[in-house]
Amino acid sequence: MGFLNQQHGGNTVIGESKYSSTAHYRSGLACMVNSEIGAVLAVMRRNVRWGIRYTTDDDQFEHSLIQSFKELRKQIFSWQNQWHTISPVLYLQPFLDVIKSDETGAPITGVALSSVYKFLSLEILDIDTVNVDDALHQVVDAVTSCRFEVTDPGSEEVVLMKILQVLLACMKNKASVKLSNQHVCNIVNTCFRVVHQASSKGELLQRIARHTMHELVRCIFSHLRDIANVKHAPSQGGRSYTKKEVSALDEDCSLESKQLDNGSMGLENNSQPPPVEVTSNDCSGVLVGKMDECKTEVGQEEDAENGGHVMMEPYGIPCMVEILHFLCSLLNVMDHVEIGLGPNPIAYDEDVPLFALGLINSAIELGGASIGDHPKLLSLIQDELFHNLMQFGLSMSPLILSTVCSIVHNLYHHLRTKLKLQLEAFFSCVLLRIAKGKHGASYQQQEVAMETLVDLCRQQEFVSEMYANFDCDISCSNVFEDLANLLSKSAFPVNGPLSAMHTLALDGLIAMIQGMASRVGNVSLPPEQASLDLEEYKPFWMVKCESYNNSGHWVAFLRKMKYIKRRLMVGADHFNRDPKKGLEFLQGIHLLPDKLDPKSVACFFRYTTGLDKNLVGDYLGNHDEFCIQVLHEFARTFDFQDMTLDTALRVFLETFRLPGESQKIQRVLEAFAERYYEQSPHILANKDAALLLSYSLILLNTDQHNAQVKKKMTEDDFIRNNRRINGGSDLPREYLSELYRSICENEIRMTPEEGAGFPVTIPSNWISLMHKMKQAAPFVICASGAHLDYDMFAILSGPTIAAISVVFDNVEQEDILQSCIEGFLAIAKIAACYHLDDVLNDLVVSLCKFTTLLHPLPAEETLLAFGNDNKARMATGAVFAIANRYGDFIRSGWKNILDCILSLHKLGFLPTRLVSDAADELEPSSELERGRLATSSGPAARILSTAHSRKSSGLMGRFSQLLYLDSEEPASQPSEEELAAHQRILQMIQDCHIDSIFAESKFLQAESLLQLSQALILAAGRRRKGNNFLEDENIAVFSLELLIAVALNNRDRIMLLWQGIYEHIASVVQSIVMPCALVEKAVFGLLRICQRLLPYKEDLTDELLKSLQLILKLDARVADAYCEHITQEVMRLVKANAMQIRSHIGWRTITSLLSITARHPEASETGFETLSFIMSGGAHLLPANYVLCVNAARQFAESRVGHVERSIRSLDLMAGSIVCLSKWSCKTKEASGEEAMKMYQDIGEMWLRLVQGLKKVCLDQREEVRNHAILSLQQSFTAIDGIYLPIELWFQCFDLVIFALLDDLLEIAQENSPKDYRNMEGSLALSIKLLLKVFLQFMHDLYQSASFCKLWLGVLNRMEKYMKVKFRGKRGEKIHELVPELLKNALLVMKARGILVPSDVSEDSFWQLTWLHVKKISASLQVEVFPGNELEQLQVKQIQTGGTPVSDENIVVPSGQTTV
Repeated sequence: MGFLNQQHGGNTVIGESKYSSTAHYRSGLACMVNSEIGAVLAVMRRNVRWGIRYTTDDDQFEHSLIQSFKELRKQIFSWQNQWHTISPVLYLQPFLDVIKSDETGAPITGVALSSVYKFLSLEILDIDTVNVDDALHQVVDAVTSCRFEVTDPGSEEVVLMKILQVLLACMKNKASVKLSNQHVCNIVNTCFRVVHQASSKGELLQRIARHTMHELVRCIFSHLRDIANVKHAPSQGGRSYTKKEVSALDEDCSLESKQLDNGSMGLENNSQPPPVEVTSNDCSGVLVGKMDECKTEVGQEEDAENGGHVMMEPYGIPCMVEILHFLCSLLNVMDHVEIGLGPNPIAYDEDVPLFALGLINSAIELGGASIGDHPKLLSLIQDELFHNLMQFGLSMSPLILSTVCSIVHNLYHHLRTKLKLQLEAFFSCVLLRIAKGKHGASYQQQEVAMETLVDLCRQQEFVSEMYANFDCDISCSNVFEDLANLLSKSAFPVNGPLSAMHTLALDGLIAMIQGMASRVGNVSLPPEQASLDLEEYKPFWMVKCESYNNSGHWVAFLRKMKYIKRRLMVGADHFNRDPKKGLEFLQGIHLLPDKLDPKSVACFFRYTTGLDKNLVGDYLGNHDEFCIQVLHEFARTFDFQDMTLDTALRVFLETFRLPGESQKIQRVLEAFAERYYEQSPHILANKDAALLLSYSLILLNTDQHNAQVKKKMTEDDFIRNNRRINGGSDLPREYLSELYRSICENEIRMTPEEGAGFPVTIPSNWISLMHKMKQAAPFVICASGAHLDYDMFAILSGPTIAAISVVFDNVEQEDILQSCIEGFLAIAKIAACYHLDDVLNDLVVSLCKFTTLLHPLPAEETLLAFGNDNKARMATGAVFAIANRYGDFIRSGWKNILDCILSLHKLGFLPTRLVSDAADELEPSSELERGRLATSSGPAARILSTAHSRKSSGLMGRFSQLLYLDSEEPASQPSEEELAAHQRILQMIQDCHIDSIFAESKFLQAESLLQLSQALILAAGRRRKGNNFLEDENIAVFSLELLIAVALNNRDRIMLLWQGIYEHIASVVQSIVMPCALVEKAVFGLLRICQRLLPYKEDLTDELLKSLQLILKLDARVADAYCEHITQEVMRLVKANAMQIRSHIGWRTITSLLSITARHPEASETGFETLSFIMSGGAHLLPANYVLCVNAARQFAESRVGHVERSIRSLDLMAGSIVCLSKWSCKTKEASGEEAMKMYQDIGEMWLRLVQGLKKVCLDQREEVRNHAILSLQQSFTAIDGIYLPIELWFQCFDLVIFALLDDLLEIAQENSPKDYRNMEGSLALSIKLLLKVFLQFMHDLYQSASFCKLWLGVLNRMEKYMKVKFRGKRGEKIHELVPELLKNALLVMKARGILVPSDVSEDSFWQLTWLHVKKISASLQVEVFPGNELEQLQVKQIQTGGTPVSDENIVVPSGQTTV
């Protein structure tokens, strides 16, 4: 490192940094060079010829090669500190001289090559080395022109390997960027010659040579990304297929290899690629000769175009173009070998094309997308390379096909935007055809093609881009649809076992589906489908996309084009059957104008695929004036600029079949000639010349390619036939000769369908494709968006489900089954995201079939079979995964899902917590329900219980077993297999989360929820074949429990489900006449629904409570069995929701249910507790429920089920309710008008119903109840402060209640034994007291009525009857004493109030009638009421005043009504 300090002074740091990578080599470089000199000299001295030489005068001197090494030795140590200033040429030259010398043998050349390789590999030469470019050029020149004497085969191979080493080291050296284009071409040229020569050498050399060639190509093309776009690259253009090299191929094959006269072999190169000397007459040697010719021509062309400087510039695009063109030229030999998929193709050597294809693949891998930045490279790939790939893709070699597919895969990845039509041609005409097995493709070829397609499908954007760029392009084939059909049809075997091909196709299908699934979100909406119907005509070939940078624009554009394409295909089908009707159909769908014009019809023919080309040709050749106009417009759609006449004719005739009639041919060719002359007037004088020459080409084509023509036209004949056609002068001979050769070598297909096998591989068709590129729409890049997945999935879903289902049904391999399940789940995700309900339902139906749960078998057999069937368990897991994840979009599929659930329930596998979880964590409503839910009768439960019994051990366990040994036959022990199967099923069910389906049903969309509910109702009511009644009932109960759970979890949407649930429960309740689990579940489920929903659904209160009337319709036996528990549930409901119940309908249902319990021993206590809760203190009494509650309380009072205290409490509830009436009456005062009157009327009606109810209880057989009822009735009459009761109502009350009560009690006392009605005298006394008390309390108000006298006479009449009553034949002393006393009191009150006063003495006056009846009761009462002369004084006073307190009109009793 010291010399760096001396040389650079202050720049020491910079110098050290600059030379640090090679400093440790350069410090000993002199020793290294010296060592290499010694090695070369040592080998040279082994041969005496290199020792000394003698001149004629006997002077001895050393050979110049040895002398140069010695001179170098003298200098190297003097350069010790100056190596960085020394040109490498100075110390490399002696070694390079040895390499170039033809006097040295292989060992000496080999050592010299090793020395040079050492200098290069140790990076002594770098980009900063002085004169490094000259040094590298001389190294390349020397090695590429290496000559040596062949001493033995082994040493020869060593030298060739070292040549490869050195050349590769040159390219890998950092200074290789200094190499010129020409030198890089020479390196590749030399390496390829070594590759060729190695074919006759050892295996090791062959492999090393090929490997070196690959490394060279990689090194060169890896540099492409660092090169800017070269402006001098020639413009693109279609290449002519009049290949000169083709005609020279046979001549090249006759060349013999040359050897040097002195027996040495050489690889010389003198600034231009030399002729290659080979050692065999193998045809592959022809390719080397062709390479030399091609490179020489190209190099000369480049020099001519660029002043001879391009090839000498630092290497870049020119040399890469040369190399790629050379590699493509290696494939051109296949143009002359018949390639096809027939059974006996001509054999050919696949080694050379495989090698060339491998090198091309390496170049594309390293060049990548940068190739597209350089027009000439891109042009080679678009045209020559891809055409060769198309041809080689149809070879019989699977190995070649595989390599071709790899290249195309790379091209798609890097350059698909520049290769749209080429990729379409390859996919359609090669991959898809071979994968279908058409035209005799072998199984290996099909497998390679299928592998390629599947690999492409695994790239997410591939499928979308195929659909967007080809299926949505009216001028392209439907690649996506063809691919989907191929994969779906190839995925399952038809008449044989599953093969690797089927598995590949399945992988491809699943890859396509999973790619779509990964692009859609967890929640998505179907794309907004704008109306695609064409409302008016617009030229479809003129429709353009506004912007390919805006997905909103190009997605809509592509959808529209796909729609147009579909309609065009339908129109083409109509046209092929009847051209006239076809055009009319297109007019009807607005793809052609209502009034046809020539241009629209011409463009329809030009741009529509699928048309019958014979019909198109006949139409264009028709003599009709409109058809002639269409023909000329059709010709104007072509662009013939820069095309030779034969190429233009090929492009033109490729679109239709030339008619057979001469007149039609004339018209067609005239239109063609006119168009061609418009665009290419350079050589032809006029359009007539173009017409005549076109005719001549047609004739030549027929002559050359018609087998019936024996004597073929020669070139001279053709030229002679076309004399003086160019406006009276001759066309250039070279021009005509080129046309002649082109027609001879490549036939113009006059009948397009003849080439239907592989049409694009035909040269003329390939030319048409290249021409079509100019007008092709740009390639749309589909990144990660799911823009077109909805459209693609609509096409793909049906075939995919069918294909995966068939595979799933026919295989047992777990990995394939798992792939199928993943495919099913991906389909479900996409269908859910795009709301494709039908697709999801079809998928569920298919999967449910594979669960085996839908096929009834004996339970034990099903258990074991299901536990051991991995496929069935996987399908079951998938079904429930779909139900949990995408239940929103399941419709009819719920039925199948529920069938699976019910089968699992029947087997006893569903956990008991399933329903309780789904029911929003509700506990069972009754002990009966708890008991039923906790038990399971399926075989799984029996196995489980047996398995647990195995674990019972110890003395007590064994003792208990002995105790029951004789009592019953022991159950059979399950086998280990059954236990294992049972465990697998349990684990599967746990993973399925079946309970979540119902627990999370509140998140389902309305339509899906309704379908689930309907499926549950159907399952609960359906009888199943092979099931007994108990099994059907068990399933019905379980289904009903799930239905109730769904209802409870969807309280906010209960009205959506309510009608169906109610009708189902009603059918159960009304059809069952004996207690059973089903009716129990129905009744208590209904009660649970009401309990849970009443607090949240005030608007549904009446509807829910009305539904409880179903309980009233229960059969008596059923009602009796569940009455207590029903009442308990009703009590819970009332206590929790009394404030929510406001309507009469709701309370009527509640009180009806409570009234029933009044006479039920077990339920009455709960029922009365509930009624007490409602009525106590009037807390929950309402006008809507008052009468209902009073009636219910009356029934409890009349009931003898409970103790007398309950009846008395009931009466207290009734009497206490009068407080509510008073309160409501007070509130009524605040109202006014008709509303107040209506409210008063209602209160009066309620009061009347109350006293009527109490009156009924007053007739009870039990003394305590009867007497308490009379007192309660009295309270109800007297404690009505604030209650407004009309006078009419009071009279009605006396008639219906009080008088009726006294009459009924009197009748009971007289007609029934005292044993039945104890102490009736006391009850009569209470009732008569009630009568007089009520009468006196309200007498003032009643007195104002005209009916007062009638009422009073009724009172007197009842008192008179009671005076006559006898008990056991004796007069009742208590009554006999009480009645006169009560009457006296009443008379005194009436006297005091001025009601009872003397009046006229008419017999029907109030005064006279009163005393008439009073005297019958007690004759002394008048004297007691009016003692002494008080009566006479009153009469005198009345006469004096001339009036009475009460007019006679008010007290006169109508005729015939003197008594009541």
